[in-house]
Amino acid sequence: MLIDTHCHLDFPDFAPELAETIARAKARGVGRMITISTHLSRFDRVKAIAEAYPDVFCTVGTHPHHSHEEAEPTVKTLVTLSQHPKCVGLGEAGLDYHYDHAPRDVAQRIFRIHVQAARETGLPLVIHTRDADEDCAAILKDEMGKGAFPALLHCFTSGPALAQTALELGLYISFSGVVTFKNAEYLREIARDVPLERMLVETDAPFLAPTPHRGKRNEPAFVVDTARALAEIKGISAAELAIATTENALRLFSKMPPLDAAA
Repeated sequence: MLIDTHCHLDFPDFAPELAETIARAKARGVGRMITISTHLSRFDRVKAIAEAYPDVFCTVGTHPHHSHEEAEPTVKTLVTLSQHPKCVGLGEAGLDYHYDHAPRDVAQRIFRIHVQAARETGLPLVIHTRDADEDCAAILKDEMGKGAFPALLHCFTSGPALAQTALELGLYISFSGVVTFKNAEYLREIARDVPLERMLVETDAPFLAPTPHRGKRNEPAFVVDTARALAEIKGISAAELAIATTENALRLFSKMPPLDAAA
């Protein structure tokens, strides 16, 4: 069994066939999915999907793309909303200097607010970072110095220095379909070096469909293809990769019930 630790089932791409999308994932052995919040103002929709499907869980938070559009969250608000039984994490929050939609100081401030909520709740923070390796590493080091908190770098496409910093700080690293792309050998090299016990797998659906689905809308079922590629990179069987990443996901997202328990 696999767990897609990062997808966006509330996006319009899935509205016409949400139940079918989830069924296709389960048919391929994807036992659980975590649908990730990008707008605090739309958390009700994310939460409703998690409530409707036993094997879907969710997070709460504001993506850095929208940190200047949304009302600035307070730690108290994030903590309160995260108490929903199907909410297993915070975010996604972080930094994106590739698109720079939000002023960097705003994104950094809201990133730190999410960190505080993760520290207070013990729920993992799903971190989005793109073209912001130095600032992301600096914030992580600074905040970890104030008190430990669980977190992962999702859809990892950064450099080896940030990967090493994250591992030293106790974070997990999640790989998406990008690791299957022809021009991503640098990322495959990083994946080879990430300890198996700190590795997660995701789709980031509807984005970044892995080979052999490039050009299609991504969906949770395709996490199987990314996992297969990661297994080859690590030199292990697909079954071993599935067992390890599932155990890792359950360890990090510890609010999720055990696999033999009702969701």
